[in-house]
Amino acid sequence: MISRSIRILSSRHISGPSSANAYTNRTHTCGELREEHIGQHVSVSGWVGFRRMNQFLVVRDAYGSVQAFLPKSKTELRELVKDLPYESVVRLKGTVRSRGKDANKNMETGGVEIEVDTLELLNKAPKKLPLDLENANAEETRLKYRYLDLRRAEMQRMLRLRSNLLHRMRRFLVEQRQFVDVETPILFRRTPGGAAEFQVPASKPNQGRCYSLPQSPQQFKQLLMVGGLDRYFQIARCFRDEGAKIDRQPEFTQVDLELSFTDQEGVISLVEDLLIASWPEELAQFRPAKPIQRLRYADCMALYGVDKPDLRIPWKIEDCPELLETLKPENVGEDFAVSCFIIPDPISFTNRQKAEWKRLLEMNPESAPFRFFHGEKSMWLAQLEKKEKSKAGQLGIVSWGPKSRVQYTLGQLRNHVGQAMGLRGAGKMEFLWVVDFPLFVEEEGRLVSAHHPFTAPFDEDMPLLQQPGKTREIRGQHYDLVMNGVELGGGSIRIHDGHVQEYVLREVLNEDPTELAHLIEALKLGAPPHGGFALGLDRYVALLHGKGDTSVSVRETIAFPKSHTGRDVMADAPAVPTASQLERYAFAFTNTEEAEPATKEAVA
Repeated sequence: MISRSIRILSSRHISGPSSANAYTNRTHTCGELREEHIGQHVSVSGWVGFRRMNQFLVVRDAYGSVQAFLPKSKTELRELVKDLPYESVVRLKGTVRSRGKDANKNMETGGVEIEVDTLELLNKAPKKLPLDLENANAEETRLKYRYLDLRRAEMQRMLRLRSNLLHRMRRFLVEQRQFVDVETPILFRRTPGGAAEFQVPASKPNQGRCYSLPQSPQQFKQLLMVGGLDRYFQIARCFRDEGAKIDRQPEFTQVDLELSFTDQEGVISLVEDLLIASWPEELAQFRPAKPIQRLRYADCMALYGVDKPDLRIPWKIEDCPELLETLKPENVGEDFAVSCFIIPDPISFTNRQKAEWKRLLEMNPESAPFRFFHGEKSMWLAQLEKKEKSKAGQLGIVSWGPKSRVQYTLGQLRNHVGQAMGLRGAGKMEFLWVVDFPLFVEEEGRLVSAHHPFTAPFDEDMPLLQQPGKTREIRGQHYDLVMNGVELGGGSIRIHDGHVQEYVLREVLNEDPTELAHLIEALKLGAPPHGGFALGLDRYVALLHGKGDTSVSVRETIAFPKSHTGRDVMADAPAVPTASQLERYAFAFTNTEEAEPATKEAVA
């Protein structure tokens, strides 16, 4: 009985307006009844959340909860609810009356109750549901019975936060900034130089070919600028054939923006205005101020070891020249570095925590050795040479090796230690623009785009494109928005000259430009300067809902997400194709499982 009271509190999460009753067979929602309704005859519908003494029910809908009283004269109704399972669906009709001295201050409707005239059982639930709506459940169970999981107040709040946020964004973009909402195709073709894409086989007359599901509407929004639309946006469904993580799903949603005759300052200002205008009122204390602070990519790496730093963690990376000679092995180049960050008031870390951080770092070949030092920085050399024992006080974490590996190692440790010290939880939101990224980076001995191949270099760096030895020095007009160490989104000013785009693909990236012949041709036919941005909606909503807590999974923000292995647990997808499906697409089945036999529906 005590645990069921938790559900009663869920009435706080929303206040149902009367318009929510339009087109329904109820007169009111469960969450809107108040003292002003006393004496009115009402009809409500919902789920049974609590019952007591066979005469009191608490009925819940999407807008809150209300108590119902069954008079002694309604013996048949009392008998009906005697063994009525929780989560059964009912319709009540009766008169609103005051609860007087029995009012429940924990319920928004707690001052009133419905004296029931009629009770209709619309759907009887089993005595035991496969999912516990009151207590924690395994994630696999929650995903399998997601439609039950969605009844929880927490999920209702999340989805309504997401819906209201998008509504405010649309209003700002359309009504205040004259953007045009355009839907772009889902079935497209491969985009070179990006993430792995899902392939969709085509049937006749295109049998033997595949569509690709777009990882973003990048090409289409640029083509819309060529088409003279000037300002575009879309709540875009995107796809990447990658494993799911806490902040990533194989299918995801982004708020996609593009506009013509702009520059980096213009796009950044637009995004800041969009965030502020659409900011949820219930989180007003966290609303960012304009302008949002900025850091150059090189400074981010030098000070924080990552290109998306969590600024709630106050420690910065600094050089340790006094340890250089002691830690520097023989025959190393000029790139060798010894760096550290200092924690003035550390907590005590367990050996298990330290061992886990070491294990996580060693999983990446780009990590470098590191060590914990106690006491003042001047004492570390003595500790290193084992001449002096560690002393209490401040804690330093030192790493040494190639500079990029040292930065990576200290950047990861800064996050791990900050998490352990409670610095990455709810209660604070720190925004940051990261700018001046390199246009190209080296991977496995070849140059690849740091962002994507459509990003324009800074005008002053354009001549370096013609100098092969200088291409790694080129800065891209690329900008990322970071919040609490999470990349919310990114954008860039685009290459709008078709000849430059063709040169970058062929000569710098060694990509076949014919894959993008349609875009290159369009850019050669009078494309305006243009740029844009894409905001990762799932990540953004997760951070807003968690009030800055980075541990909230994006799966919590999506009505029907995929599991960490990319499966739809509820519908058991992906599924083995039938023989008729394979024949339709002219594919030989190579899975270890046999194809399912064709059904009449499949053949039809």
